[in-house]
Amino acid sequence: MGLLEGKTALITGAARGIGKQIALLFAKEGCNIAFTDLELNEPVVETNNQIKSLGVKVRAYASDAANYDAAHAVVDDVIKEFGRIDILVNNAGITHDALLMRMTEEMWDEVLRINLKSAFNYTHAVTPYMMRQRSGSIMSLSSVVGLNGNAGQANYAASKAGIIALMKTTAKELGARGVRANAIAPGFILTDMTKALGDDKLQQFVSMIPMRRGGEPEEIAKVALFLASDLSSYVSGQVIQVNGAMA
Repeated sequence: MGLLEGKTALITGAARGIGKQIALLFAKEGCNIAFTDLELNEPVVETNNQIKSLGVKVRAYASDAANYDAAHAVVDDVIKEFGRIDILVNNAGITHDALLMRMTEEMWDEVLRINLKSAFNYTHAVTPYMMRQRSGSIMSLSSVVGLNGNAGQANYAASKAGIIALMKTTAKELGARGVRANAIAPGFILTDMTKALGDDKLQQFVSMIPMRRGGEPEEIAKVALFLASDLSSYVSGQVIQVNGAMA
């Protein structure tokens, strides 16, 4: 029997990368999966089929996580389709980097909207359902940059720091109803986005990590599994860093 047998998870931005690995690992542990991405494209269909092959119920939703009404509509539909939501993973996010003096208002607004507002939207939408259940685990993907800052990423750092504050506040507000909320702060993780940097840039980042390697998306998924399961039944309001001692 899996750690998440019979539970339902809703994961945003899960067509690829870290979100996809979280969805697959949860499914292997018996969890039904609802996941979102901007459109029902080929990667979404592929992820959907991989999850389905693991013998759990799955449904993909085309939805802009940063749209308040769309997020609430997805949550309402997941409740109708699956009956409940036990786990929420706020994973949707982008980068749009530039030094502060060169950063435009549009660059700032877009990153804050997609990274931080989406986490608020979905957390807000699941709250009444989880409160009625008197149980639930909410987790949001932050970043080492949200804790330490990074030159050229003022918008991204601010959004990821905001996620930490959102989860800590959610944990305080919903704890009495049995709902937990935590943040995961990955370091340098080898996704399609980071691999596109090129070998020289990759080596530059790796040289700053005491473990001398980048992390794998599966290693973030294992921490998410811990937070989703009863193994972490008294863990709430925390930031778990997964960075190979980078910070």
